[in-house]
Order: sequence, then C-alpha cells, then structure tokens
Amino acid sequence: MQRISIWDLPTRVFHWALALCVVGSFVTVKIGGNAMVWHGRIGVTVVGLLAFRLVWGFVGSTHARFSQFVRGPRAIKDYIGGQWQGEGHNPLGALSVLAMLGTFMLLVATGMFANDDIAFEGPLYALVGKEFSDRVAGIHRLIEPLTILLVLAHLGAIAYYVRFRKQTLIMPMITGWKVMRSGIPGDGAGETAKGGGALAFCFALSIALAAAYGASGAWIASPQPTLAPATAPSW
Repeated sequence: MQRISIWDLPTRVFHWALALCVVGSFVTVKIGGNAMVWHGRIGVTVVGLLAFRLVWGFVGSTHARFSQFVRGPRAIKDYIGGQWQGEGHNPLGALSVLAMLGTFMLLVATGMFANDDIAFEGPLYALVGKEFSDRVAGIHRLIEPLTILLVLAHLGAIAYYVRFRKQTLIMPMITGWKVMRSGIPGDGAGETAKGGGALAFCFALSIALAAAYGASGAWIASPQPTLAPATAPSW
C-alpha cells in the first residue's frame, strides 16, 4: 500500500464550505422572509469561494489544477474503456466539476441583481432597473432544479465508487490523503500533490476577498436623502 497526498487544505476547505453554502442557500430561500438576508450573504460568500477556486485551479497544488484533470474527448474515452490511470478528478468527473462551477457562477451572477418582489433585493440591485432585475430573477429560479440535479449526480457518483469500485471519495476530501491499494481498479502508482504554497494561497485569497467585496455592493454609494419641503411657519 502507498499513501499519497491528493487534496490540499485550501481545496478541501473550498469543497466543504461550498457544500454548506449550497445547503444554506436552499434552506433560506425555502424559509423566505427575514431568512432572505442570509440568502444574500451566502451568495456573496459563494462568489468569493468560486473566485478562489478559479484562481487556485491555476496556482494550486497538482490535483487541484485544471490542467491536471481537464482533458479532451480521448481521455474520456480511455476512462470509459478502463484504460485511464491517474489521481484526483478523472476525465469524466472533470466535466461534472466544470458543470457545477459554471452553474454556480451563473446562479450567483443572477442572484446579485435579482429581487423577490417582496422585500429582498440582491446586493447589486441598485446598478440595474426593475425590469432587468425581474428577468435575471426568473433565470435565477430556473437554475435551481439544475443545481439540485448536479448535486444528486455528484452524490450518485460517490455511491457508485463505493459500491462498484471499492473506493471512498469522501475520506480523501476530509483528510487530504489517499491509500493506494494493489488489486483495486483505478489504484496504482499515484503522484503526491505538489505546489500551491503560501504565496499562491495568499494571491488566490486576495482575489477571492476582492470578488466578495465587489459582489457585496458595499462600494455602491447610498442615495442622498431627499430634503423635506420647507413649510411656512404657522404664525
């Protein structure tokens, strides 16, 4: 058996933080009312998380980089035919990763400008008109079933690996380590993760914080209050 480092700490924190945000956003939107305030805050948090993951996909450790797992049709064909060997996201799983990242980006992009016609307005609602906000709010609601479908597919893939490939995908995402076992399909000589040091983390974190700040709308100037018209003295 061989024990290798596969998922770095930033990747693992991103994964579980995004999972919590997905659950929290679903619960808050179903509750409605005052919970929508937290729905908006969760959306801003997701913007920061996604920005971090996009940057980390270029400067992170080995298995977190897009260049390591985003491959072409031939790699997907080899994986389906049982000829692919590697660690981290497999070529077919890479499509799921890209689909989830793209869907979540579209979800938060529309949510930033949306409104619910009652009391909630997205953090960037002030930058657009009511008509545009209503349109993106409709798109935002349409994406919800797709998000649920992708999450269910993700859970289904985890169950498939446990049942048929005798591999657990959860523990490596918790501990960061994977035990390579001979005789188990897909397990072979794996490469331990390298790169993604402190400098790369600080760079990705700074981009994430800037993205979250921009999405929060804190930089938008508040409208000046209108002065009440002067009234003539009663005398």
